[in-house]
Amino acid sequence: MNRMCLFFLIAVSPVLCFSQQDESLIAKAAEALKPKLVEIRRDLHMYPELSNKEVRTSRIVSERLQALGLEVRTGYGVIGILKGGQLGPVVAVRADMDALPIQETRDVPYKSKVDGVMHACGHDVHTTIALGTAEVLAGMRDRLKGTVKFIFQPSEEAWPDGSPSGAARMIREGALDNPRPSAIYALHVFERPAGEVSYEPSGRAGASVDDFVITVKGKASHGAASPHKGIDAILVAAECITALQTLHSRRMDPRQQMSLAIGTVHGGKAANILADEVRLAGTLRTLDRGLRDSMKQNMRTLLAGITSAHGAAFDLEFTISIPMVLNDRKLIEDSVPSLQKAAGPANVKQDIPSLGSEDFAFYQEVIPGFMFNLGVTNKDKGIVSASHSNTFDVDEDCLVVGVRAMSNLVMDFQLRGQAP
Repeated sequence: MNRMCLFFLIAVSPVLCFSQQDESLIAKAAEALKPKLVEIRRDLHMYPELSNKEVRTSRIVSERLQALGLEVRTGYGVIGILKGGQLGPVVAVRADMDALPIQETRDVPYKSKVDGVMHACGHDVHTTIALGTAEVLAGMRDRLKGTVKFIFQPSEEAWPDGSPSGAARMIREGALDNPRPSAIYALHVFERPAGEVSYEPSGRAGASVDDFVITVKGKASHGAASPHKGIDAILVAAECITALQTLHSRRMDPRQQMSLAIGTVHGGKAANILADEVRLAGTLRTLDRGLRDSMKQNMRTLLAGITSAHGAAFDLEFTISIPMVLNDRKLIEDSVPSLQKAAGPANVKQDIPSLGSEDFAFYQEVIPGFMFNLGVTNKDKGIVSASHSNTFDVDEDCLVVGVRAMSNLVMDFQLRGQAP
């Protein structure tokens, strides 16, 4: 063995040894926590709260973090700061807390007790796993080589009354300051078997979102006596809807992924009157920044042509914009071994790019970030429903896997001792 190889083994072996010891401690602590994790998750599931109304959830999170000895900051959301026993980098863990306006129909003991509100996207799981990770790492405080910042965020699902996204508001109010993390991690429940975790290898973990409203402006007139004196906004809007679909099929490279959908159509006041105005609401999803910009311009060009041909007019307003969830490539490379330790190499899968969205992307515009998916389904238990459905549920065995995965990501990042 030459001197260089010997030096490498001597230098690397302590890191590997510490990493293996840490995983063993994490695995035992996470498994011991399982009853508490189930209890927390079910409590949160029974009392869901809509976006920007997460009062009870924030109180529970704050109290549990304080009981662990973390420095807790409250205001919009909750931040817990865990200082390790050794010097090292700051790393963040983010969990969202809000639920959806959905009536739960699955008959389980922990069914939502709030009429018309349900944790149908797994944020009760996200919050529980972040709390479990805080408890595991607090119990290993002396081994932590740095600081862990836990960010519990309101309002990921909806932004009421024109307010900014929960992530954007937390960042604006200093969630990433004092101290500034070198990286941030998050997970999301996913339709894979419980026990599996997955990631998108290119980094494109979620699409950009641009929700829009198109207002087609015509001229009202009697539909039978004088249609020639009006401009039928419904007719013009119908042509716009059809033509917008050609942007995907005929105006872009078919190898690129995108979606443009119209979700609502509102217009007209009476059956015998040509509508003077129609409002179309929809969403544009893309996985490429250049395509995102060109599609917006193509929409304007197409709408201008169709409406002017009919003597009509239009307004196009983009009401909500979220950037792509773009995982840092170095973080992906470094994180896969951590996930494999937590779930087993055979249970770490690769995903294809998703046109789903997540406001975790706002954090990634400030610091490097990595979001992975946590499998939660179990066919044998009848837990197979997609998220955002009224029968959504999770196999709670996923909670231990999630805590192990997140704890390993944090510990291994700090062992590496530097930002990606």
